[in-house]
This record gives sequence, C-alpha cells and structure tokens, in this order.
Amino acid sequence: MAVGTAAALLAALGGILWLAARRFVGSSVQRLHQGGDSGLMRGKTVLITGANSGLGRATAAELLRLGARVIMGCRDRERAEEAAGQLRREVCPTGGPDSGPNSGGAGEVVVKELDLASLSSVRSFCQEMLQEEPRLDVLINNAGVFQCPYMKTEDGFEMQFGVNHLGHFLLTNLLLGLLKSSAPSRIVVVSSKLYKYGDINFEDLNSEQSYNKSFCYSRSKLANILFTRELARRLEGTSVSVNVLHPGIVRTNLGRHIHIPLLVRPLFNLVSWAFFKTPEEGAQTAVYLASSPEVEGVSGKYFGDCKEEELLPKAMDESVARKLWDISEVMVGILK
Repeated sequence: MAVGTAAALLAALGGILWLAARRFVGSSVQRLHQGGDSGLMRGKTVLITGANSGLGRATAAELLRLGARVIMGCRDRERAEEAAGQLRREVCPTGGPDSGPNSGGAGEVVVKELDLASLSSVRSFCQEMLQEEPRLDVLINNAGVFQCPYMKTEDGFEMQFGVNHLGHFLLTNLLLGLLKSSAPSRIVVVSSKLYKYGDINFEDLNSEQSYNKSFCYSRSKLANILFTRELARRLEGTSVSVNVLHPGIVRTNLGRHIHIPLLVRPLFNLVSWAFFKTPEEGAQTAVYLASSPEVEGVSGKYFGDCKEEELLPKAMDESVARKLWDISEVMVGILK
C-alpha cells in the first residue's frame, strides 16, 4: 500500500511538473511576439471596446507600450477609469494621468463610456468620437458577452447577439467615415473558435422560439466572421482593412456565467493554469493585426496565434453574409 501511495504521489508530482514546464514554454513562445518597436504605433489612435479587463485590457497595455493613443470604450466608466489609472502607472509611469507620446515612448489612455447593449449609447458614443477625434487608425471590436442566461438588450435583442454582433455592427458602420479619412486604417474583430458550433437561423435571430446559451454565443461569433468578410468586400479600394481572429482559450472573467461546482474548482484552476492562455498571451493576435507591417493591406482573413487560418464553409457563405448584413441594418436602424 505504501509503495502504491508513493508511486501515485510521484506520478502526481511528475504531472504537475510537466504542466508547469508546459506552461513556462508556452508563455515563452507567446512572448516572442512581444518586444516590437516601441514607437511602432506612435501618433496612431486606437479604439478598443471592453478594454477595462481581460483581453481588452491586455491589448490596450501592449498597444500603449508601442506608443499608441488608446481610447477605452467601456460600459462601466468607474471600472474603466480604475483600469486606465492602473495602465498609466504600469505602462507610462513617467507620464501620470496626462501621459502622452513623449512619456518614455508609451502612449496615452482615454476613457469613453460605451454600452454595446444600448443602441442609443452606441450612437451617442460615435457622435462624441466624430466631434472630438480628428482620426481613428484602428478599431478593435473586443467586448463580448459569453453564455449568459436569457436576457435582452435595451432595444429588445437577445443579449449575446445584441452585444457581440449588433452593437459592434452599428459602432463600426457609424465610424467608417472616420476610419476612411484616416486611411490606411484597420478594423480588428475578436471572434472565437466556437463559431464552429453556431448557425445563422434567420427565422429566429432573436432566440425567441428557443434559447441555448452556448449555441447563441457560437452564433454571435459566427456572425462576427460573416460581418468581417462582408465588410472587407465593401471596403475594397478604400485602404481600410478588416480582419477577424480567435484568441484561443484564455483565462478571463468572460466565463463568469459558467457555474463550476465547488469541489471541481481546484482541478479546474490547475487545468486552466496549465492549458489556458493568459490575457497577455491571448491578446497577441489582436496586437499583431492592429500594428504589424506584415498584415498591411491584408483584409477579410481569419487569424489565430498571429497566423492566417482556414474557415469552415459556413463562415465563408457570401449569400448568408450579405443577408445578415441587410437584416442587421434594419435591426439597428441604419438608414440608406
């Protein structure tokens, strides 16, 4: 019995050490994409939705290090101001609250209130942007809702489809003029590998006939890809590029609606530590698409780990993409 117990303990220890080694190596590989030219984004303005936590915050931090002026479009202004203060201290310690392009090479952080679950908030935000911002070099559609219970946005849309797709659809369309006048400019859309399990059901886009939180999340992420490809087609010849990415499995608060039994949590935490990406690692593809000269002029593509990847046929269906675009215009009230 003692020998068996010792063997089990050794096996467990070996497994933990293997996981730790894998985690360290994985982090090292991800960091290879960092450490670029500190002035690469100097003079450029970047808008990131949902930038106060998780992937958005990590993306903001990295682009600040590259010299960008980052606008954080966030629903909760108080939390966003707190995150902005942390970023100023961590990334631009010499610049203080008004840090700018000359503060040690790092950029500037600006907070603006944006609730993607409210079309009126999106319109007000864009009106403010157009009045106050002379240019917009990069738009990163990052904010998202993940597998929440059934609820609706202020305008009556199913929450995941409403925020993940429709809110960003309206935001992007209202800012297209500014992006075009700032060209060459870029749009980066954050999707998910889970798009593979989604389907665009035009008979029940609002999930009023049936609701499955996992399926509806996947549907919204498939919509992100279809939107990106259709937008790329419409932007041909404008010098505004748009690409979509999946960040991989990342440890963020996006999964706050997922219930994990108390007894399972220690194992889940160990597995997530070993196999999930950190927000900094997960943000690398968004940073790459927003800043790298390698993708200048590339548009309508799907990326993962800073490399182009193939899509399933349903994500490349041009007729579905066009129909979704037309219906989305009606849903958000865009007038021809």
